[in-house]
Amino acid sequence: MSANAAAAKKQKPLKRHPSKLKKMSAYAILAIILISILAVLFAFPLYWIITGSFKTGAAINSTTPVWWPDKWVLTNYQKLFAGKSAPLWQLAVPFGSHFSADGEPIYFLVGPTVPAAIRWMVNTVFMAVMSMILTCITAAMAGYALAKKRFVGRKLLFTLIVCAMALPKQVILIPLLREMSSLNLYNTIWAVIFPIVGWPFGVFLMKQFSEGIPTEMLEAARIDGASEARTFVKIVLPMVKPGIGALAIFTFINSWNDYFMQLIMLSSTSNLTISLGIAKLQAENSTDFGLIMAGAALAAVPIIIIFLIFQKYFTKGIAMGAVKG
Repeated sequence: MSANAAAAKKQKPLKRHPSKLKKMSAYAILAIILISILAVLFAFPLYWIITGSFKTGAAINSTTPVWWPDKWVLTNYQKLFAGKSAPLWQLAVPFGSHFSADGEPIYFLVGPTVPAAIRWMVNTVFMAVMSMILTCITAAMAGYALAKKRFVGRKLLFTLIVCAMALPKQVILIPLLREMSSLNLYNTIWAVIFPIVGWPFGVFLMKQFSEGIPTEMLEAARIDGASEARTFVKIVLPMVKPGIGALAIFTFINSWNDYFMQLIMLSSTSNLTISLGIAKLQAENSTDFGLIMAGAALAAVPIIIIFLIFQKYFTKGIAMGAVKG
């Protein structure tokens, strides 16, 4: 063994100054305290809604807050599911309004008759899931084309998409309403889905992720004879998967909470979403807060499930976006 190796073996590891260790530990403790406080503040509304849905009317309307129910009851959920009823699902006959006497769409009823709250939940889940899938597909393709393809007007098109992000939805509401009416889609779930699919933020987000795809890999795939579709599926999609996961959560929550568009596009009871249904319950039962909390607790379940499923991709997407910025 050489002298240098023996000296390196005998050399003791460097020790940090005690003041630096104390300073780091103080920062860590402060960060943990702040994160814990924020977590409690953000989780408290959900806790209040869930526990409130199991409280009695006296506990809910008590002047002194009841932080934990003394008596757990299912009365609020029984009233929620014992209200109006509707078919579980209904399918519209294509162009059926042209053949009906009153010009209204013709529907086929599918499944048994269920409480209206179940139908509202089915409508909302279908709307949010379809919006999420279609938005992720179209935004991934558009973002890839804007990032890696060279065509006339590419920069102008991307500038228009960025400008559209700042455009209030109320400005385009009347054109959207007229368009959905001309397509005979008014008062259907698709009237809420299609305007969400063309989400400028989704295109912008996926373009930023697609910028990180090595051009050499795309050129190698073309040399090997891969088609454009195969290149997109086999190379592009796996590399932008974190961005798609983040976009899936954003789109699902945005679609789920888009109360204004749902209020304008939907009118009949069977086509309402859970948000509109809860608002209708609130209008009909203005003092029954237990019923309203039961509906809100039911509406929060799918969002929590979707977030838990895509949490890994969401965190990775936010981290990669921060590095890119």
